[in-house]
Amino acid sequence: MDKTTATENTGNHFHRSLSLLDGALLVIGSMIGSGIFIVSADIAQSVGSAGWLIVVWLLSGFITLTAALSYGELSGMFPQAGGQYVYLREAFGKLYGFLYGWSFFAVIQTGTIAAVGVAFGKFLGYLVPSLGDENLLMGTADGFHISAAQLVGIATVIFLTWINTRGVKSGKWIQFFFTFAKIGAMAALILFGFFLFSGKSTWAYNWDAGWMAMEVKRTAVSVSHNGLVGGALVVAICTAMVGSLFSSDAWNSVTFIAGEMKRPERNIGLSLFIGTVVVTLIYIGMNLMYLNVMTVDEIGDAPSRRVATAAALKIFGDGGAKIIAVLIMVSTFGCNNGLILSGARVYYTMAKDGLFLPAAGKLNANGVPERALWMQCIWASVLCLSGQYGNLLDFIIFTVLLFYILTIGGIFKLRRTMPNHPRPYKAFGYPVIPAVYIALASFICLVLLKYKPTYTWPGLIIVIMGLPIYRMLQRKTRTN
Repeated sequence: MDKTTATENTGNHFHRSLSLLDGALLVIGSMIGSGIFIVSADIAQSVGSAGWLIVVWLLSGFITLTAALSYGELSGMFPQAGGQYVYLREAFGKLYGFLYGWSFFAVIQTGTIAAVGVAFGKFLGYLVPSLGDENLLMGTADGFHISAAQLVGIATVIFLTWINTRGVKSGKWIQFFFTFAKIGAMAALILFGFFLFSGKSTWAYNWDAGWMAMEVKRTAVSVSHNGLVGGALVVAICTAMVGSLFSSDAWNSVTFIAGEMKRPERNIGLSLFIGTVVVTLIYIGMNLMYLNVMTVDEIGDAPSRRVATAAALKIFGDGGAKIIAVLIMVSTFGCNNGLILSGARVYYTMAKDGLFLPAAGKLNANGVPERALWMQCIWASVLCLSGQYGNLLDFIIFTVLLFYILTIGGIFKLRRTMPNHPRPYKAFGYPVIPAVYIALASFICLVLLKYKPTYTWPGLIIVIMGLPIYRMLQRKTRTN
C-alpha cells in the first residue's frame, strides 16, 4: 500500500469522491427547501400583481446566478474545504473569514437546518396529526412551547447527521435520491397545474391587470389595496425579495465541500452554474403554475401562507394537501441533508486555522469531520427547541447579502494582490457581472436598512458579537 492510500484510509484527508453531477445536485437540493411553497404569498401581498410577482422571482434568480458565476473564479483559485470562509480569509484576512464563519455557525447554517427540520415535522403532521406542530407537548405562560413537530425536526437532524458521519458517499446517495425526487415531483406539479387544471379564466384575470402593482394589507376586519408607482414600487420589490432570495440561498453549499470534489477547480464553478439555473427555472415555473390556478389575491391570502397547498387543493381536490405534504417532506429532507453535509466543512477549516473548537478540525476513519457534524447538530437542535430560528433567519438575511457582496468584492482585490495566482476559471463577464451583483445587492441592503430595520440591525449585532470571541481566540493562539 502506498503512502497516500494509507493516509487516506486513516481519515487524515478528505476523499475526492464527488462528481460534477453530485455537486450540481447538492446545489439544487440545498437551495430547494420549503420557501418556494410558501413565500409567494408574502410577495403577492407586497406587489399585488402577476407581472411583478414574476419580476421578483426573476430578479432573485438573476442576482443568484450572477453571484454563482462570480464564485466560480474563487472556487478555482482555492479548491479546498471551507468555501466562502476561505475566500474571505484569503482576500481580507482571518477576521473577516471568522466573522462569516461565526455567523454561519450561530445562525445562517444551523438556523436554516432547524427551520427546515421543523418544516418537515409540520408537514408530516398533515399525514400523522400527532406528530405535527398542533400537538403541543409542553408550554409556559410566556408563550414558549415545544411541539411534536419540533421533536420530529430534531430527530431528522440527528438521523441525517449520523448518516453523514458514515462517509461522504452515504450523504451523497441520500442527496442523489431526494433531489431527483423533488425535481420530478415539482415538474409534475407544474405540468398538472397547466394541463390538468383548466385555468384559462384565472390566467387571463391575473394578466389583465398584470402590471398594476399594489400593496395589499389585511386586517381582521378589512382589506386595503394601495397603488405602487415609482420609488414606492422599487421599495416594495426590494423588500419582497427577502423571501425569494432566502428561498434561493444555500447555492454556495458546494464550495464548502471542495476538498471532496473531483477536479474542484472545474466542477465547483460548473455545479454552481447548473444548479442555480435549474432552480431558477423551477421557481419561475412554480409561480407561473400558481398564477394559472389561483388569482393573485388568492395567492396572497393562502391559509397560513401555504400557497402550494392551496394550489394543489384546486388541482387535485381533497387529496391535494397530502400530495404537497409528501412533496415538502421530500424537499426538506433532501435540503437538510445537503446543508448538514456541507456546513461542517466550514467549521473543520476554521478549526485548522485556530478559529474554532480544535476537535472540529479532525476527520474520522471515514474521512469526514464527525465532531464538527455533531457540534452543528447540537446547536441546530437547540434552535429547534427554542422556536426562535424563524426570527433569527429574518435577522440574518441582510448580513448574508453583505457577506456575499464582500466575497465577490474579493475577486477585484485578489486580481490586484494575487495577479499570478492560478485561475483555472475566471469570473464570467468580469468586471461587469460581479459589479452588477455588488450594485444590485448593495441597493437592496440599503433599502432594507432604511425601510426594514428589523431585518438589518439584529443581524449586524449577531456578527459584531463575534468580535470579542475572535480576540479571545487570537490571544489563546499567541499564548500557545
